[in-house]
Amino acid sequence: MADSRPVFFFDIDNCLYPKSKKVHDHMTVLIDAYFMKHLELDQEEAYRLHMEYYKTYGLAIEGLVRHHKIDALEYNRQVDDALPLDDIIHPDPQLRKMLGDLDTTKVKPWLFTNAYSTHGKRVVKLLQVEDLFEGMTFCDYGKSPMVCKPHLEMFEKAIKEADAGEAKNCWFVDDSALNCKKAEELGWTAVHLVEEGEPLPAVKPCKYQVRHLDELRTLFPQFFKSS
Repeated sequence: MADSRPVFFFDIDNCLYPKSKKVHDHMTVLIDAYFMKHLELDQEEAYRLHMEYYKTYGLAIEGLVRHHKIDALEYNRQVDDALPLDDIIHPDPQLRKMLGDLDTTKVKPWLFTNAYSTHGKRVVKLLQVEDLFEGMTFCDYGKSPMVCKPHLEMFEKAIKEADAGEAKNCWFVDDSALNCKKAEELGWTAVHLVEEGEPLPAVKPCKYQVRHLDELRTLFPQFFKSS
């Protein structure tokens, strides 16, 4: 029998754990170091190019692969997999409770990340929520061309891998305004997560905006177990 459940896609980084954990700051240092070493740039130019690629492609690594033919999996080993996550990310009982309260007879929880699979799996394992998702769509650093959010092909990949069928069956939460805007344009129900203390965007990228993932209970009660 076909699985007709809608799918709730969860971004991972700065979404399942708070941006205030500053994982991205650690990542920026490693990315800039990679640019400096492999492209023989000074720190200022490395940071400038890193930001240019991030804004243009959604991922610094996509620019590196497109323009410099670097080994994306080696980059992943030196950047994402080198992050000291064990010291930063810890089990989150509140997150686990929220995800555990999803009624999986009515909705399919699915991870949707621009990271490679090793990083995504590592994060959810440290948060102790890996058993609460039915799968993960990730950016495959081993494939060329590389496909990541907010590109149309990445959203199509997620629909296919999660067996969602079509856009109207897709719900999605992400801290990236760009990703949420694209998802809504494609017919997904998108929720922009803006952490407490972070400035709200001047223009909302999509209909829904939350400060905490727990607010998903109020927005979409149809997907949660009734207490």
